[in-house]
Amino acid sequence: MVGDAQEIYGQRIPVDDAIRRIEGLYKPYHRALRRIFTRVHRDFGAAVLIDCHSMPSTAGAKDERPRADVVLGDRYGTSCVPVLIESIEEVLRGRGYVVSRNKPYAGGFITEHYGNPAVGLHAVQLEINRALYMDERRIERAPAFAGVAADLEMLVEHLATVPIEELRPYRAAAE
Repeated sequence: MVGDAQEIYGQRIPVDDAIRRIEGLYKPYHRALRRIFTRVHRDFGAAVLIDCHSMPSTAGAKDERPRADVVLGDRYGTSCVPVLIESIEEVLRGRGYVVSRNKPYAGGFITEHYGNPAVGLHAVQLEINRALYMDERRIERAPAFAGVAADLEMLVEHLATVPIEELRPYRAAAE
């Protein structure tokens, strides 16, 4: 199943296949991600994880209204500090994107299980509208693909300028 309760496959996959995928792909991926995230946090006192996804340009037959260009998910302010999500939103809006927060995607497993701003671990989900960079029917790159990629590179470069002190956990002064 995917986020909108739509089935991915036409029929159930065999249990052995599901277990093989969990053991061979899902678990190793999360072990590696946790290891990298932990190492960055240890080395710098804070770590930022940007979880990128693509979303369909409409919600489906029940609602054909176009979606925002980008949906930022921070689990309603619980997976990262405000300065991070505000900075991402400001940059994307400045590049002309229509941005929404937490609707219809507030973040999923990654933001919930990796984001812990109280200890300097920050996770943000970025849902990017497929219509920006691809022909959804033919599943081909659109002419705007390179521009979207360049904008995302610029966003990452901007995030590198956020002062690390803003991302590290707050330390109360001794009394």
